[in-house]
Amino acid sequence: MSLHEDMLQMGDRAVAAARALALLSSRKKSTILEGMAAELDTQRATLKHANVTDMEAGRKAGLSAAMLDRLQLTDARIDAMIKGIRDVAALKDPVGQRISRWMRPNGLEIHKIRVPIGVIAIIYESRPNVTADAAVLCLKASNSVILRGGSEALRSNQAIAAALQAGGAKKGLPDFSIQLVGTTDREAVRELVQLEGRVDLAIPRGGEGLIRAVVEQAHVPVIKHYKGVCHVYVDESADFKMALEICENAKCQRPGVCNAIEKVLVHEKIAAQFLPELAARLTARKVELRGSDAARAIVPTMKPATDADWYEEYLDLILTIGLVKDVHAATAHINHYGSHHSDAIIAANEAAQKAFTQEVDSATVYVNASTRFTDGGEFGMGAEIGISTDKLHARGPMALEELTTYKYVIWGNGQVRK
Repeated sequence: MSLHEDMLQMGDRAVAAARALALLSSRKKSTILEGMAAELDTQRATLKHANVTDMEAGRKAGLSAAMLDRLQLTDARIDAMIKGIRDVAALKDPVGQRISRWMRPNGLEIHKIRVPIGVIAIIYESRPNVTADAAVLCLKASNSVILRGGSEALRSNQAIAAALQAGGAKKGLPDFSIQLVGTTDREAVRELVQLEGRVDLAIPRGGEGLIRAVVEQAHVPVIKHYKGVCHVYVDESADFKMALEICENAKCQRPGVCNAIEKVLVHEKIAAQFLPELAARLTARKVELRGSDAARAIVPTMKPATDADWYEEYLDLILTIGLVKDVHAATAHINHYGSHHSDAIIAANEAAQKAFTQEVDSATVYVNASTRFTDGGEFGMGAEIGISTDKLHARGPMALEELTTYKYVIWGNGQVRK
């Protein structure tokens, strides 16, 4: 068969699987998920062997350290995948929830009910744990899923998907509930996101180039974020120790992920005292600092920041620093240069906190906490499917509820419209 025919068949199988999944009870789905978790643990050595092959190929291909970090499957990350599956299994099933109910004067009883979306396509790069996260969340919400990972993680993704299929099948997972596109041909992405009538939603996860390509080619709805240009604003009322710890954590813990900060804005009244401490702390962690003219006047060792730097998502140990006159200038800067992802204020002043949370137009806004918490697991949602900076139909970490839609069920006793 041609690639087009293969993708059509995959879509048809996914539609049939979605209809079967919609009939499964919450208990049955949890049993299936537990089977998946157990199989991942059983297949641990197989997963790691496949990942070693991908890592070796990635190094030969010249992948950056940040990309290799995203690609690597350690025992700790496999443990996290297994825990994520079990956490999702333990979550309340959103399918069938009554969102609201009301009676009409004519006696009609209207129920707004949460239901599965149907078939979801996930297109992603580098991070093989997404294979498990996506599959289990879609399953828990009674959706079938078609996965298309990056070529750099093909063997890892295949091993994970095979383990999930095998473990789920032992507990009654419908055939083709989880499908992985096995070709690295980029045309497969175009075919996938143009499967109108088969794919109900596409969710790309990866670099800005991938996401824009999906959006431009798609004939089906897409939920996405283009990049994570995340900020920390250090207010004049900030506790310096807290601010230093949060900036270091948000930049250095895992610089290659979308909720790591790329910019720090500092109130000009505290800059002379705070900036040297921040520069010393981050330089010790091998962070390359780029600064505005005002920031460099205080810390001359910073490289000059260009206008392009303020828009850039580095995904690396690079940080751009600027000064602002107050919280309102900070929020205006963030709304102009940021990506509406995750932004934080470090402040003791309640008025500054309130202004920041009201004025910043981002999916997640933090007060005195690291942006690294923008994550479904950290929010108590279980494993996430991704982060959305859209405003419809999901925003922020996307977990179970964000993988459902709703329908109206109307109960009557013979009413006709006059």
